[in-house]
Order: sequence, then structure tokens, then C-alpha cells
Amino acid sequence: MSEASIELSVVLPCLNEADTLGSCIQTARSAIRDAGIAGEIVVADNGSSDGSAAIALGLGARVVRVERPGYGSALMGGIAAARGRYLVIGDADLSYDFGEIPRLVAKLREGYALVQGCRLPSGGGTILPGAMRPSHRWIGNPLFSFLVRRWFAAPVHDVYCGLRGFTRELYDRLDQRCLGMEFATEMILKASLFGARIVEVPITLHPDGRRSHAPHLRTVRDGWRTLVFFLLCSPRWLYLVPGSLAVLAGLAGYALALPGLSVLGANLDVHTLLFATLLVLAGHQAVLFGIFARTFAVGEGLLPPSRPLRRFQQLFRLERGLALGAVALFAGAALLLGAIDRWRRADFGDLDYAATMRWVIPGVLLSLLGTQTVLASFFLSVLGLRRR
Repeated sequence: MSEASIELSVVLPCLNEADTLGSCIQTARSAIRDAGIAGEIVVADNGSSDGSAAIALGLGARVVRVERPGYGSALMGGIAAARGRYLVIGDADLSYDFGEIPRLVAKLREGYALVQGCRLPSGGGTILPGAMRPSHRWIGNPLFSFLVRRWFAAPVHDVYCGLRGFTRELYDRLDQRCLGMEFATEMILKASLFGARIVEVPITLHPDGRRSHAPHLRTVRDGWRTLVFFLLCSPRWLYLVPGSLAVLAGLAGYALALPGLSVLGANLDVHTLLFATLLVLAGHQAVLFGIFARTFAVGEGLLPPSRPLRRFQQLFRLERGLALGAVALFAGAALLLGAIDRWRRADFGDLDYAATMRWVIPGVLLSLLGTQTVLASFFLSVLGLRRR
């Protein structure tokens, strides 16, 4: 079969899957043949020592050796060697029915860029008894699927499903980076962020057919890595939202403590001002990190440009940042000089602690905010030069 005539490549990542690999290849080949699809099967062998590669070769599949370990590494190697304009990936452990392949291809032919399988009943899927751990079915997968819908607007109910189809054009555009289990979720997040057409297809999950070793998935490790990756891809929720809330809480503390008000019988004084200062400074720093992270990610092609970032870049120029920082610095210096003048008028002796600190603490806060803003303005200019 010539390379130009291949419509579909089925890529199977493999690490010691001798128990089940043969059945997966046979099922995939039968599905492709019966549907009249011009396709190939590529096995991305990630260092198997149980004869998996020989089984694949014996059944006519192409075997690609991928030295670098990792689920994502194996898929990257297999996809790079694949020749089809459509690709379907799935685990070679008998948990997925590769007889579903024609349904995925049909959706790709309709113009969808990513066709995601869904095993969970919330998306119409079916989980056979013993096929998924209760913690994955009822906690982990629904939670992360909710986050991917809420944070990234991805129309999926089963973010961890490994059976999916996608176009070569989409894969090349996404420029995937994750080498581990996050590869699958990275694809969904980026596809949604880049505005690709995504559709979900209900499938049935079967029990793992392997007997010689346990599943490669590690619940706590992979769940934690997924959460970290979600946060890295969403500066809004990692930096901007928590930072903004901290700033607002700190400003509220200033509004109550600076005039010395009482709330629910508690007298708010300079100690409250110190706590409020901490909140404002930490929040301001978090917001700056969010802007840095988003700017860098867009410049590197990790995330697409966003409308809020474009508006910010249009409004916030180096000169405006420097001017804003300078205003804060001068205001802080004025307050600090006022505190020094009060000390001078007291002949540099003892001062009224509560009264003086109402000058010193806001002065320190404004001085630090001004300094951070000036430095951040220069750093954003550097990121902007790199981006262009």
C-alpha cells in the first residue's frame, strides 16, 4: 500500500503487552478491512522485553522502536512514523474495543478534528463490571472531566479515555510536549484552547486483559501530575484568580484597619494592616506571575493568544508601567518621609506606635508595589521582544 493511499493509522503504545497485543491488532485490522478503510497499524514499542514486538511483526503491524520511556513518548514516536492523515490511538490491553474504529473515522470524515471516546455513563458510555476502579469512576475522572469543561471549555465527559481519533493537521498544530500519561489530557486541553472541532463518541470499557503485570497507571501520581498540568495550562486559575482574591481581601483589610474600625467586637489595628499588606503583596505578585506565564506560553506556542491578554498588551506598555510604578513609589516615599518627619518632631524619641505605623506600613506597601511594577514592566518588555 502506497503512503499516499493510507487514510488511517492506528497507533498502539506498547510496553510488555504480549498478553493482549495480538488480539488488539487482529480486532483493529478486521475493523479496518470490514469498513473498507485504507489503513495501517503501528505499534510503538517502548522497550518491551516479553516478545511484544515479535508478535506485532508476526501479525503484519509496523513496529517503531521508541527508546525514550513514557506513554507520551511512545505515542509521539508512533505518530511520527505513521502515514495516515487520520490517526486513532488506544491502549493495547483489551480494555478498548478496536471494532469501534470505523465510528471514530466516520466522525473525522465529517470534519471533526478530535473524536474523543467516552466510557462514562454521563457521556453515554458503558463500563463493564471490573473495568474501572471505583475511585477512578466516581471521583478522579468525573472531577478532572469537570475541570476540563469548566476551565478549558472542552466538550468532554471522560478526559482520561485513551481511545480517540484525530487528524494529522491537528496533531502537528498542537505541538505536544508531555512525555508521560499527561499526553492524552494535553491533547484535549490544547485542542479546545486552539478552537478545534471536538466531538465525543460513547464507547464500552472492558476489563484489562493483561495477566503478566499490573496496569501502568498509578492513581495518585498520575492524578497529581494531571492536576499540575491543568494548572500550568491555566494561568487564570493558578495565578490570576487566587492573586486577585488576595489583593481584594488585603484592600478590604486596609479599608477596615486604617481608620481603626471594629468588626464583630474585634478592634482592627496595625497588626491587621500587616496581614492585609501580606495579602496585597502576595496577590500582586501572583497576578504578575500569571501575566508572565501566559505571555511566555503564547510566545512559545504552548497556549493560543487570548483576548484578555491582547487587550492587556494593547493597554499596558513599558512607559505606562513605569509611570504607574513611579507613582506608587513616590506615594510610598512620601508616606515614609512623613513618618520620619513625625519622628523628627518628636526629637527622634519615642513615637505613638499605632499612629506612626499607619504611615509606615502603607508607605512600605506602596514602595514595594511600585518596585515590583517597574521591574515587571521591563520583564514583560523582554518577553514581548522574544515573542516578536
